[in-house]
Formats: sequence, C-alpha cells, structure tokens
Amino acid sequence: MTANPHICLIAAAEIESIRVPAQAMSFVRNHCLDCHDGESGEGGFDVESLAKSLADEGNVKKWVRVFDRVQNGEMPPPDEGRLAAGTLKRFLPPLSKAIDDAQRQRHASDGRVQSRRLTNRQLQNTLNDLLCIDVPLAATMSPEQRTHGFVHLAETQTMSHFHLQSHLSVVDAALDAAFDRAMEADQSWQLDLPAKKIANKRPGQRNREPEMRNELAVTWSSRMPFYGRIRSTKVPESGWYRIKLKASAIKPPAEHGVWCSVRSGECTAGAPLMTWIGGFEATNQAKDLTYQAWLLKGHLLEIRPCDVTLKKAITKNGQVGYGECESQDVSGVGLHQLTIERVFPGGDVATVRKRLFGSVPLVWDKKLKRSFPDVSAVDPSATQAYLAKQLARFAQYAFRRPASPEDLKLFVGFALDTIKEHRDLPRGQAYYQGLRAGYRVILCSPRFLYFTEPADESGRLDSWAIASRLSYFLCNTTPDKELLLAARLGRLDDPNELRRQTDRLLATPAGKSFIPEFTAHWLDLIDIDFTEPDKRLFNDFDIAVQDAMLSETHLFLGKLLKENRPIAELVNADYTFLNNRLARYYGIDGELQKMNVDVSDQMQLVSFSGARPGKQSNKNKVNSRRGGLLAHGSILKVTANGNDTSPVLRGIWVCERILGMEIPPPPANVPAVEPDIRGATTIRELLAKHEADTSCASCHKNFDPPGFALENFDAGGKWRDQYRQLVKGKYKRGGKVDPSYQMVDGRKFNSFDQYREMIASDADVLARNLASQFLVYATGATIQFSDRTHLDAIVAGSRRSRYGVRSILDEVIASKPFLHK
Repeated sequence: MTANPHICLIAAAEIESIRVPAQAMSFVRNHCLDCHDGESGEGGFDVESLAKSLADEGNVKKWVRVFDRVQNGEMPPPDEGRLAAGTLKRFLPPLSKAIDDAQRQRHASDGRVQSRRLTNRQLQNTLNDLLCIDVPLAATMSPEQRTHGFVHLAETQTMSHFHLQSHLSVVDAALDAAFDRAMEADQSWQLDLPAKKIANKRPGQRNREPEMRNELAVTWSSRMPFYGRIRSTKVPESGWYRIKLKASAIKPPAEHGVWCSVRSGECTAGAPLMTWIGGFEATNQAKDLTYQAWLLKGHLLEIRPCDVTLKKAITKNGQVGYGECESQDVSGVGLHQLTIERVFPGGDVATVRKRLFGSVPLVWDKKLKRSFPDVSAVDPSATQAYLAKQLARFAQYAFRRPASPEDLKLFVGFALDTIKEHRDLPRGQAYYQGLRAGYRVILCSPRFLYFTEPADESGRLDSWAIASRLSYFLCNTTPDKELLLAARLGRLDDPNELRRQTDRLLATPAGKSFIPEFTAHWLDLIDIDFTEPDKRLFNDFDIAVQDAMLSETHLFLGKLLKENRPIAELVNADYTFLNNRLARYYGIDGELQKMNVDVSDQMQLVSFSGARPGKQSNKNKVNSRRGGLLAHGSILKVTANGNDTSPVLRGIWVCERILGMEIPPPPANVPAVEPDIRGATTIRELLAKHEADTSCASCHKNFDPPGFALENFDAGGKWRDQYRQLVKGKYKRGGKVDPSYQMVDGRKFNSFDQYREMIASDADVLARNLASQFLVYATGATIQFSDRTHLDAIVAGSRRSRYGVRSILDEVIASKPFLHK
C-alpha cells in the first residue's frame, strides 16, 4: 500500500490531537514533583520535561515509564504510603488509553514495523538459496549492531556508502561461485589416506604430525599448539568437504575414553585461529565418524586429544620426537583411515545450471576450458524473449513476489545493453555476460535487499509479505516454492494453512536451524566464545565441554518446541541433554551411574526424576540442579566475564531475557563510582551499600534476587558452595556462597531451587516474555505499549495448552503484530 500524503497529514493531525489527560498531569505534579523537579531530580527524571502532546515518540516513552512505575507500585516510593485505589483509577486507565491511541494512530499511518533490510545471515542464506550454492558469505560482511540482543531491529539498521559497496562485493562473490559451479569442469575431488599417509614422523624426526604406532597414526595428549596437524589434508579449493575418519583410543583412562577435537586452520604461529569441526570420544573399540565442514584452501586438519583433564606429555622446543610421548604413559588417539571428499550442499551441477540458464543448454569451450550458453540455434531476435523469461523467473525468487512489468523492462534492457557491449565475443559468451549483468542488477535492487511489505487498508500484509515474514522468522531465508505457491493462491489468509506451513518449515533443513539462530540472539549465545575461562580456576573446561553446553541448550529448547512442553519447564524442567563429557564436567556422572543411566559421547535426554519427562518419577530420583535453562552451562558462561560472576550482570540478564522486565540504564546523574563501599568484604555487602543510594535501589530490587539466586554457579557454569579468591596469583577457598534473597513482592528464598520454582509458578510472565522475544525476532520491531493487549491475547490463547511453547509460537504467528505492517 503506497502512502497517501493527504492521509498521512490527516493521521499526523489526529496523533497531534491526542494529549495526556488533565488528571494525569495533575497526578504527576501532586505526587512526583517533590522528588523529580528540574534536571537534578532523583533518578535523572524531571516532571517538567513531560509534555502534554503524545505526537512525539520520545515523550510517549517518558509517559510509558511513568505509567509502569506507578502501576508496579514503585512510584511514589512505598515509604510515602500507598495511593488510594480511586486515585490510581483516575490516573492509570485514562493515561493507558491515551498512549495506546497515539501509538495505534501512528501505526495506522506509518506501520508498526519500519523499513528493514536483510541481516548478514539472511543475506547469505538468501543468495545461497537463490543461486543453489552454499558459501559462508556472512564471514566477509561487516559486523552488525545488536540491540536488545538482536540484529534484526529496523530502527538500528543503517545503510551507508560503505554498506552498499560491501553488498556489491558479496553479490559478486555469490554470482562468481554460482557461475563457476555451473560452467567450470568437473569439480569433484577426493583424498583417501591410510594411517601411513596420515602420519609424517619418522624415527629421529621432530615435528607436530602424528606418528606411526602399531599400524595407526597416533597423536598423544599434549598442550603443544597444532599438535596433530596433518599436512597431507590440504584441500585444492575453499569449499564444503565431507570428512570421514576411523579412530580408536590409545591408553585411555580406566574411567572413560579419550575426548578428541577435529579442527581446521593454517596451524602455524602466525595464524593461530582454529575452526571447530566436531568432537568425539575415542574408545578401545574403533568407531567411524563423519563431519561436513567448510575448509579454506591451504588449511590443514588437526585431530588430537582435547580433554584437559588428561595427563599431558611434556616435550621440548615446540616439537615432538618419534616415541617421545609413549614413554610418558599418556593417552592418545589413533587414526585408522581418513577420507576427505568435496561436496556441494547447495545443489548438483544440473540444479545450478537450471537456476541460472533455464532451458538453455551449455557447450564446452576447449580453449577457455569453460562452458557457455549454447544459443547458436536461437534466432538473435529471440534473445530478448529468452532473457525476459529467465530474468522474470529469477526476480520472483529474489523479490519474494512477482516483479512489475516496469522493473522487468529495466532488467532486460540492462542485460541487452551488456550483450551489445560484448558484441565482439561469441554469442554464447555475450549472452552469459548479459545474463549475469541482469542478475546483478536484480540483486542490487532495494526490492531484494529490503523487505517489501504492502498492506491493505486495515494494515494487514499481503500474502507475499506474510510468506516472507514467516520464512525469514523460522528459516532465516527466502520462501521456498511451496510457500510462494501458497502466497500466490491466497492460502495464507487461512490460520490452518499458516499452522501447516509452520509445521512444514520447521521440519526443513533450514527450519532446523531456527532454535540455534534464535537463541544466538535471544540468549546471547552468539557470545559464547567471547570469554576464555582462567585455566588456573577452570582447569577442566575445554572446547568439547563448551560444544556440549551449546548442544544442551539447543536440544532442550528444541524439545520444548517440538513437544509443546509447558513454559514452566523452561526454568524448572527435571531433565536436560548431556553427553558423558558434560556430565563429568558438571560433576553429576556419579549420580547418573547410581540411576543406571549410561551416558555416551552423544548428546541424549537425561531425566533426573528417573522417568521420562511428564511421567511419574521413581525411587532413583537424582537431586540435580541441572534442569532448566538457568542451570545450563552455556547461559552461565555468557552471563559471566570468564573468571568472576556478578549478581548485577546475571540479574539483569534474567530480568530482560527470561522475565521480560526491561532494566533501564543507570541515571545520568548517578556517578560511575560506586556509592560508599568502605568496609565491604563480599559482593553482598558491596551491593547492600550500593542499594543505600535511592537512585540505585529501585532497579536493584528487581535484578538482585535472580543475580544472587545464581551465585552458586561459577563463571564456568559449575556448582560451587564457596567462592574462590585470587591471592598472590593463586586461587584459594573464599567465603561461603549465600544465594538467599527477597523478591519484590516480599517472598523469600534460600536457594537456587526455591527461586527457580518461584518464577516457574508464574507461567504468564514466562509465556509473555517468550512471545515478546518471538515477535521482536520475527518483525524487527521492539515491543511497544500498544502491543500489550496483543501479548495478553497470545498468552491467553496458549493457556489452554498449559502455555505450551509451540502454542505460544503459533499464537504469535496468528497475531495482529505478526500479520500486519
């Protein structure tokens, strides 16, 4: 729907006419002015700065803040006495209606969601799907700004000359990859390495390669960087490769196998960064393993023991001699066989050629060693028809809707002009140049880079826009053929069809990435590598543990979604997903053995009640604190700084990410230096003195309870009963952890378990927050005051299924904010 200037002027006038009720202005002057008068007002808030007009969005935000503080009983301060019910009734409902009316008028005029573009990941996935390739293009793009955890927010997306140049480079890289795939010779490649070809260490030689031992290529447990690199694994071109290996443990510990990592990199001191491919537990019984990874040209594979709890061999001068580690009685991994094969996940050659050239065949040019379109049998006058048909087909996929005749005329004209510029080339080569130029101009169009979201008079999106919003929400990529067909036939107006398409999309390979992509932003798991725990304090944390932590969270949330589990289980589930390395790190492997639960190196569902989730528990119940999201190592690691924990940081994180409670930044007039903390010896005493400052207390009472409830978990995600202090470079036992605190409503808790049960008991709060996170992720717009009634409806709709996680998702997709502009 194109905006009508006359209508916009009317809408603007209507917004301008909406003003704060007189009784609201009287209320703040009578009850707030004493403390919030002038620029030096408490909390940095000045009542006189509140304007009567709600036309300005900044003023609306101020009034929303006032409304929330009064509604929550935070203002006026409780020590000044409670306000009479009649006073609140004369203030809250009229102000709520005025704010809601102002925002709804603005949305009717401009739309709730502002113009937004594809994120880096969405752009990468869309180009790959359009061109039937699979290239990690996002790695070459500029970092994106995250706001409230997300990079999708329209209000923070920018577009500069630099961004445009970067976009052109990415488009060219994608087109090059696609045309090279379609037009070059056979790109298949395979490398088969028996143990003797893997090992590269002869008696008397010192290097960092595996060594032959009893017909196996062996790498021993060691701290040496890049030990276990295999020089013979260099690949000829950057691309996707399927890696198959057969491995077994050498001298494993009696209690478990040898956990190993598979990584890639240049494996030199000048390029120390390594890329994680996968991990496995080697045992006495040889096992076959398969991985698929993007390998850069010139990089090597490194396969080695990575379990930091294993005894380490000591070597000299950065090299390992043949047999040097054998005599030190350490564990190792032995490789029997290694195969590397080039694969193309985006599609085979025929698929790529059909997408790029349609029905036009290709012919091999011996001189250029490259295929070109065979248009020798096509009348030159028919070239335009061929181009128009192919560009129209491509533009529909690129724009997520049919292109207009005017646009198609422009694209075809540009392609024909390019062909004329290359008239000195053979016709097939000129046709290729024109077709590529046509694709390039389509992919540089704002209709490709930006979401096109026309709406009817009511503001409801058209079917094409709904298809795009649904696909990018669940799959982070362009709608597939089936979804586009549903849009063309107008089926997406049917709630049952939306539900069916949601089921289908979540089951696709792209849909299976929904949980990892969503949680990377919602739960800050994108920052899992940001900190490196101090090895002196976390001497059993390694990359295999971290990988298992991420898998635990992804599988756990995937189960909640797939089985429509109640939202309360988000925080108080009596189950999780573990492998034996993570169970050992958490220190619960012994408890699981008592339950006769045999955890392997594969992630698996583990019930701490001794029964399947949702079933009655048996007598073998384990008293584990690991159920629920707040006890996941991934969450505990990203909410700490690597060495220490902060109740403030973790408390704010729980409030904003789990409870849906926005914590404002500290007031500008509060000094950066903490209030008087002389004599403070523990974090509890420090914060108690901090809260003595009234400017701090109003927020601290919200986030301190969850912050202290999580204090039994250290920065590495392990349980602790006592702190550890760094004294003269060494960690020593410190004071006892006290997780007790009091909630805002007066309820007290003495342990993490009690706190967890308290917040699990309020399913409305948890469901409302998850619905909010879904909406922000899906629409690219933050939750506004006028969205609150819609969230109420979403929560109410999910209540019939005990607030099932999948029900919440379905209610979000069927909601007005999702289906409207």
